[in-house]
Amino acid sequence: MAAERKKILLRLDPGVHDALARWAADDLRSTNAQIEFLLRRALAEAGRLPSGVGKIRRPGRPAKETEHDGRADDNE
Repeated sequence: MAAERKKILLRLDPGVHDALARWAADDLRSTNAQIEFLLRRALAEAGRLPSGVGKIRRPGRPAKETEHDGRADDNE
């Protein structure tokens, strides 16, 4: 079972939030996912990303699953 994701309240300058939101839209991510992506990258560059941290989901919509085998259907 996957660990529950932590929730935090983050206060940002409105200009910083707007810039993050635009950047996230350009990368097809939510603002929240963009912040997590940037934090993970900063942790990795500083050598502080724990080895047990799961992978971040790729940008964009999750692949649809087919009913017959539970795998993503590449024919759509």
